[in-house]
Formats: sequence, structure tokens, C-alpha cells
Amino acid sequence: MALPHTCSLLRFARRLTGELATAEDVVQEALLQAWRNFHQFQPDTNARAWLFRIVANTWFGWSRKARLAAQATVAARPSTPHETLEVSQALDQLPEEQRSVMVLVVVEGFTCRETGEILGIPMGTVMSRLSRARQVLRERLSVSGKEKVTR
Repeated sequence: MALPHTCSLLRFARRLTGELATAEDVVQEALLQAWRNFHQFQPDTNARAWLFRIVANTWFGWSRKARLAAQATVAARPSTPHETLEVSQALDQLPEEQRSVMVLVVVEGFTCRETGEILGIPMGTVMSRLSRARQVLRERLSVSGKEKVTR
């Protein structure tokens, strides 16, 4: 059940943590928790969303305990290295709550309802965080685009 999703889980964890080694640890711990708590999994529900929620909860627990600031990597695949850097920097500047919603919806393709279930927040909160994150990214990326034109 979990094996087909490990690459996506690792990609998500890497975006949350900003470091491959930490992401691997988070996914490993999350998969261990999933295995230990498999009796709580409800058949005929979304196993992928259940696993993503465990990864998110594992990271948020770790970051609270360690008081670490999560850093995400680029969520889009722009065409040039310069654009990649700009998007990555803009995404890194988003608050963790907005960044995690953005990654789950835009990159991983979860619905707002599924994202809410994964993060344990209402769907309306997901939608507002997603809207704010998109607006902030639009503003930051359009400002950097104007700066390039004026240089």
C-alpha cells in the first residue's frame, strides 16, 4: 500500500524540510508510524492522503520540538535555472502553512478537501491559504520580472 507512494512522500517531505537527509528521516519515521497504526486505516479511503497526513504530522511534530523553520524547494519546473531560483526563493519565503497547502494542491494534485484532511484543517482554511499563497507568489514573481526589464 505504501510502496507506490514513497517517491511522492519523499518529494513532499523534501519540500517541507528543505533537506534530503531530513526528508528521508521524516518519511522513514512516517512509514514506521503508518505500519504501527495500520489498524487505524479505514478500508475504502484514500491511502495516499492518509500517508501524506502522517508525513505532514511527523514533520510538524519534529519542527515544533526542534523549533526548526521548514524550508521548501521549488514547487514548479520553470524553464530556466534563473526562473527556478526565483520561484524557489519566493516559495521559501511563504509561511509554512501556505507553503504546505501550495505543495499539496499544486504539486501533488490533492483536492482542497483532501489537503484539509491531510493537514487536519477545514477546507475553507485550505482555500484561503492557497489563495493567499498564490497572490503572494504572483506579487513576488511579477516584481522580480519588472526588475529584470528595468535593468
